[in-house]
Amino acid sequence: MLIGEYHGKLSNKKRTSLPKKFRNELGENIILTRGYEDALILVNQDMWQKIAQDVINGSFINKNIRDTSRFLVGSATEVQTDKQGRFIIPQALFDHAQLKEDIVFIGLVNWIEIWEKSKWEERLQYLKQHGEDIAQELTKMTEKNNG
Repeated sequence: MLIGEYHGKLSNKKRTSLPKKFRNELGENIILTRGYEDALILVNQDMWQKIAQDVINGSFINKNIRDTSRFLVGSATEVQTDKQGRFIIPQALFDHAQLKEDIVFIGLVNWIEIWEKSKWEERLQYLKQHGEDIAQELTKMTEKNNG
């Protein structure tokens, strides 16, 4: 399971090393793409197939599906890691996440987010301040879907 928080560094060539725990769980075929809140998303081939299937099954007539496809699929790239799990983050994705030297990998069960460290700290502060409100909204959504 992809869980946990790991800190990493970026070289001046935009290269970083995927934490070993995540490397073992993701396998060799991994996809890197834009994420929300200025993060990047890293998934394995199986999860990417599920995302792609949602895009394929969606109607291109629907503006939200087109925009989501553009955002996620349009920026996706297959990542090649070396024996130490190092990979290069393409410039467009590097710019999207506003990455600097210190980054954070966050395992979220099915995917990994990569954050610029200061942006992650800001987001974490937001989550601490609004966690109860977010939980209440999720409860309302669950009740609505089950009711």
